[in-house]
Amino acid sequence: MSPRIGMVVPFAEHRMPPEGAIMYPDMTFVPHGTGVGSLTPEGYDQAADKIVPAAINLHKQGVDAIMLMGTSLTFYRGPQFNEDLQNEVRKRTGLPVSSMSTAIIDGLRAFGATKLAVSTAYTKVVNDKLEELLRFHGFDVLSLESFGITQFGGGAIMKSEQDIIDLTAKAHEQAPAADALLISCGGLRTLNVAKPLEEQRGLPVVSSTPASFWTALRLVGESGQLSGYGRLLEEAKAPAKAA
Repeated sequence: MSPRIGMVVPFAEHRMPPEGAIMYPDMTFVPHGTGVGSLTPEGYDQAADKIVPAAINLHKQGVDAIMLMGTSLTFYRGPQFNEDLQNEVRKRTGLPVSSMSTAIIDGLRAFGATKLAVSTAYTKVVNDKLEELLRFHGFDVLSLESFGITQFGGGAIMKSEQDIIDLTAKAHEQAPAADALLISCGGLRTLNVAKPLEEQRGLPVVSSTPASFWTALRLVGESGQLSGYGRLLEEAKAPAKAA
């Protein structure tokens, strides 16, 4: 029987981001929604206090690990909030836990990256908190370009793959010394943008949703290795087992 991974998602409904079934159709993901209102601190506030209860509910459903989805939802109160949130869920459930914010950090560290060109969906107030998260973990943000979206759901989804590629390329053009490209926002459909960007720009690409599903599989001892979607997935190795 394959592991069951609980997913605390930012949607109002208990539904999965579509990338999960595309990437790992043989895995069982169990979603629980929290209901982000908008890509603003006020919109995140509507969901933040529901994250731990949602995780507890998933634990009661017998999942084997828990992933806290929503990049900005998990960093908007600062990097320590992201750490405390994961620790609280681990304490309350006894399960392996990670978050989308932690996933992008882990993805960047997998390449040994330190200097970043960043593209996001967000406005300045959220971008500032993302930069705080990245600095907290030792990264230098050399450039940041964003779509300036506040609408949750529809705004980011309306951006095409080419829109995302163009914005990320612009960020890289402003920071030629970057050693990795980061695309932040789980609402941006980035599954098919990493590989063409890597081919065009010559740098590894880490983006929120693919990195989160890669991390989710690693929570249950899988590598998350997958061909065709960029280096993070193609070069993935199974995590070392605890002694």
